[in-house]
Amino acid sequence: MDNFGFLKVAAAIPEVRVADCDRNAARIVALAEEAAQRGVEIVVFPELAVTGYTCGDLLLQPLLLDAADEALAETIRATRKLPLVVIAGAPLRHGERLYNCAVVFTQGKVLGVVPKTHIPNYGEFYEQRWFASGADVAEEETIDVAGQQADFGAGLTFAVNGAEFGVEICEDLWVAVPPSSHRALGGARVLFNLSASPEGVGKHAYLRDLVAQQSARTLSAYVYCSAGFGESTTDLVFAGNGIIAENGTVLREAERFALGEQLVVADVDLERLAFERRRNTSFRTNEGTEAGNVIEMEIPESLRAAALDRRIDPMPFVPHDTQHRNERCEEIFRIQAHGLARRLSHTGCRKAVVGISGGLDSTLALLVAVRAFDLLGMDRTGIVGITMPGFGTTGRTYNNALQLMRGLGVTVREIPIREACLQHMKDIGLAPDDRSAAYENAQARERTQILMDVANMEGGIVIGTGDLSELALGWATYNGDQMSMYGVNASVPKTLVRHLVQWAADTASDDATRATLRDILDTPVSPELLPADEEGKIAQKTEDLVGPYELHDFFLYHFLRTGAGPAKILFLAEQAFAGRYDRATILCWLRTFIRRFFAQQFKRSAMPDGPKVGSTALSPRGDWRMPSDASAAMWLKELE
Repeated sequence: MDNFGFLKVAAAIPEVRVADCDRNAARIVALAEEAAQRGVEIVVFPELAVTGYTCGDLLLQPLLLDAADEALAETIRATRKLPLVVIAGAPLRHGERLYNCAVVFTQGKVLGVVPKTHIPNYGEFYEQRWFASGADVAEEETIDVAGQQADFGAGLTFAVNGAEFGVEICEDLWVAVPPSSHRALGGARVLFNLSASPEGVGKHAYLRDLVAQQSARTLSAYVYCSAGFGESTTDLVFAGNGIIAENGTVLREAERFALGEQLVVADVDLERLAFERRRNTSFRTNEGTEAGNVIEMEIPESLRAAALDRRIDPMPFVPHDTQHRNERCEEIFRIQAHGLARRLSHTGCRKAVVGISGGLDSTLALLVAVRAFDLLGMDRTGIVGITMPGFGTTGRTYNNALQLMRGLGVTVREIPIREACLQHMKDIGLAPDDRSAAYENAQARERTQILMDVANMEGGIVIGTGDLSELALGWATYNGDQMSMYGVNASVPKTLVRHLVQWAADTASDDATRATLRDILDTPVSPELLPADEEGKIAQKTEDLVGPYELHDFFLYHFLRTGAGPAKILFLAEQAFAGRYDRATILCWLRTFIRRFFAQQFKRSAMPDGPKVGSTALSPRGDWRMPSDASAAMWLKELE
């Protein structure tokens, strides 16, 4: 897993005993040992975990401070053989001042000490009563800690086995410009926060968003660890929040208000974060402005688990929970419809022409057209839906196309293409029993010609139906269904198309349209360019030919959005689709994806306008610029 850039991190939430340093140190050691057994490479503990956060004025007592230093020394000795880095919170004296510190140590050595920068003194907080701010610490200072001398400063950055990370403490995250932002700009890809944040109604949701947003803003992994059970409840309650987020997504969370200790573990993807920082030019503008000395340390290889401590989503384009998915579908429909409405308004067109096959893509395009016309206050009869039965059209798709158009109240036209195609095949000398690409593409181009010419007659525009997945694979006929005057589905992957149509079915106002949409959802995906079987059913099933779209959408997402190579995509797919596809099957279709993605770029280079709806798109004018004659050799070589 090291080859794929994963780093296993943990937030450890011990049960503290206020002012009992020896006992707290023992719990830190026990959780560190558990973390090492799970293959964790860096583990962080809460703010002032050695003493407990709620010691109050006891923090000024020399006896407690001496005990904390001794307990810290024992913790460092007891964990010296563990192959991981520990970050623990403790109060430390430096000169005549006391600092709230994060002590970073491994292999019996203190790597450095980071003092808290922003000391809260409002509401329930009165830390300035005890602690000085780390902002006053000069550069290149050292501090005596646990019998060692270590680098001391708020600006320290660390690197263990090449993984660079930064540290901040509690309030530091809540200010306008957190210290972690500077550490990220200096090169740290993982940020740790030692916290003791008490609970309050509504606060947790804000905190969770804050952690996720900071990880997104800094293009980093952010590991937040807050005090839990055992802290004094004289005035406050601590719920033990452990949150691990990566680039805006929460990977793992602790159970709040748990009475026992917790170890929250996740693998963060450093390769992906590096890729995001390279592609984000805004981040690059500021990157390096905060670079300083990095404290580096090599540690032995940790015990690696076979599986990731991280869920790999098999459908990265589709939200899991129903509410979020429904909200996403509504938003996408609005983006698509708004884009089409603007195009209709700009061109002055009051007509739109859509080829309706009875399949998913054309159904979505028609639904979007209806929404756009309603938005503009235009009569739906201005939408000309054309069904064009061909050699492979089945009764099921034909009837669904007609019922859908009638149910939505658009203008219905039926223009069969069989005779025109037979004449064309005769003209070019193609045998009637030929089933080559020419046989299929002649039908696709005949349909496009009809749509374009009707649009000219009606003074309207042709609405494209092809989706993102088809564009990625080049599963479209050049100058056939590849072409339109506005492609509303161009950035919607096939797995999401299905959910959009499902959402439309669930929210449909009449039973007939709902039933038609659900039957369309149950129909196999097919271009219907080859004759039906003896029973009149679809013989040409797309996923039998090019592979499952759920696999191709997974490949596409990780190729474009995370910059993963074939080996890493294979590794992630095996995790995501365990029990559904074996390694050989994934390899087979991944090879198909890479080969087709490179070979079919020329179709994308000539694709029509269409609205971007998500973070992944293939427009040659925006998100993806690639030469049509780029070689796939290196990618196929790695796959082999």
